Amino acid sequence: MTGRPAPAVLPPSLRARLGLVAALAALVVVVLAVLYAGHSQPGRVDSWLIKPTEDSVRPPWRRVALTLDFLGEPAGSVMVVAAVVTGCLLLRRPRTAVLMVAGAGLAVGTATLLKHLVGRTIHGADNLSYPSGHTAFLTALAFVAALLATDRLGLGRTAGTSLVLAAALVAGAAMGWAEVALGAHYPTDALGGWCTALAVVPATAWSIDRIADRLADAGQRARR
Repeated sequence: MTGRPAPAVLPPSLRARLGLVAALAALVVVVLAVLYAGHSQPGRVDSWLIKPTEDSVRPPWRRVALTLDFLGEPAGSVMVVAAVVTGCLLLRRPRTAVLMVAGAGLAVGTATLLKHLVGRTIHGADNLSYPSGHTAFLTALAFVAALLATDRLGLGRTAGTSLVLAAALVAGAAMGWAEVALGAHYPTDALGGWCTALAVVPATAWSIDRIADRLADAGQRARR
């Protein structure tokens, strides 16, 4: 007796569109990295949007910003990921659980690597800023959650793509605002973190589906 194959974590109907989004996002990440490599001051776009300071936001919004920031810290991110993974397993979506861990981990890892390669700083030479790992993390989280919702609701290509991008945009904007308001990042750092997640998560999801499908095929051949 064989079980039904696990649903794809990246619905086939969304692959082409999200693949294009990932490619464009990767291009933005690279362009911003080249523009701001080695910089220690806000760029023209950053200065036009806002001048980051530690007092950019006051209570009660400062508490909101600090709460969002905590979600991107090691302790907060572990709790959030553990909760989402538990929910995925309860819903019998093991691939999504794997994507939550791998997607968020790779998005943050990529952002961390880029920080050292780009060398952009804020408030001193030790504070690498581009791209924002916090923004990459929350964007990745929302992206995966939206993929799960798309699968559960049976959404089509247009509705599913819209939901995924809207969720990623809201999450990225919220965390980006918090990081800029707290003076931890420039606005373009937040944009870079958002695009990092948009580039990494779809590629990770596609890879997980490919590996899982191959393992399932190998298991079926072994049982014959």
